[in-house]
Amino acid sequence: MIISRQKEFNDILQMLREKNIFIIGCGKCAKKQRVGGEPEVLDMKKKLEASGKNITGWTVLSSACSITSWNDVLSQNPGINKSDALLVMSCGGGVSVISGFAGLQVYPALDTGSLGGVCCNEVVTEQCGMCGDCTIWLYGGICPVIRCSKSLLNGPCGGAVEGKCEVDERLCAWDKIFERLKKLGKLENIENIHEPKDHMKKSRVKKT
Repeated sequence: MIISRQKEFNDILQMLREKNIFIIGCGKCAKKQRVGGEPEVLDMKKKLEASGKNITGWTVLSSACSITSWNDVLSQNPGINKSDALLVMSCGGGVSVISGFAGLQVYPALDTGSLGGVCCNEVVTEQCGMCGDCTIWLYGGICPVIRCSKSLLNGPCGGAVEGKCEVDERLCAWDKIFERLKKLGKLENIENIHEPKDHMKKSRVKKT
């Protein structure tokens, strides 16, 4: 699950120079997090109209990042053809996909944060830093790249105060890593020095 949060409304207004706006929500991740489902889309519609925008229509796609046919979207939502711009309430993946089809200016209503998931019907955030070089098994299934405020691969650093990080007061990820490894009988993983990430594995340039 892609973890996103809604932008500040004033920031959205600063982006939206156009008058006629069509709003698109996402029925997957954004809906689950209550940042892009029908209630949030309707609330955004209300706020934009109160700010002087003309909302030509709205829809919540089953998945904004997976569109089989843009023509089908258009046929079911004629208001898109009356709009000057689209406001998409989904992760950056959805915004990018829709931008490739729409032929209109497309604006993001959300900021994309990290890769998360759902456990026992609860959304869990910051589970993966998408580094392209996964070594999470060394840390008991807890990703230090995203869970540690300093992204330390070798820790703990000693900077935590009463279990909270000195950087942003989040709970120290390395406390959790220690407890998990202890439970698994793998504390030797902490004693070993882990090499820096191989960032070439995340390279966007295809190797030939």
